[in-house]
Amino acid sequence: MRYKIPESVLVVIHTPDLQVLLIERADRPGFWQSVTGSLDAEDEPLMATAAREVAEETGIVADRYQLTDWRHTIDYEIYPQWRHRYAPGVTRNTEHWFGLCVPEPLPVTLAPREHLQFEWLPWQAAAERCFSSSNAEAVRQLAWRMAGAQGAEAGAVRGEAR
Repeated sequence: MRYKIPESVLVVIHTPDLQVLLIERADRPGFWQSVTGSLDAEDEPLMATAAREVAEETGIVADRYQLTDWRHTIDYEIYPQWRHRYAPGVTRNTEHWFGLCVPEPLPVTLAPREHLQFEWLPWQAAAERCFSSSNAEAVRQLAWRMAGAQGAEAGAVRGEAR
């Protein structure tokens, strides 16, 4: 068995009006989350990991939309029920957060071995449904990240320096 690399991505897929895609884990029914996944190789670029995981888990091709590296990293303890996937003694994972803005709620093709169903929800409801507190926090950050991006765009249009 090849062990998972303890470095991963979390991708919050959302629309401009802050509808968020959540998917339910097949190995833990009732556990809802954003797209997540580990690097396939130590040298795999994080942006490539994020795009690959989005395609594998949802069928959405990230290159067609706006995939953004939020430049936010957290370190967390791996849930005991999933530690067997990592090398002996590995108990912590480093996760990098990304956002993927799509124009509207898109149809999703789930990886049936990984997920049972999907739902597009307003960001507040999505944050409440996430089983992971860090995933919920990423979804909660979406509103201010989008507001900041729109403010920067408006400033650039007006010629303001940032």
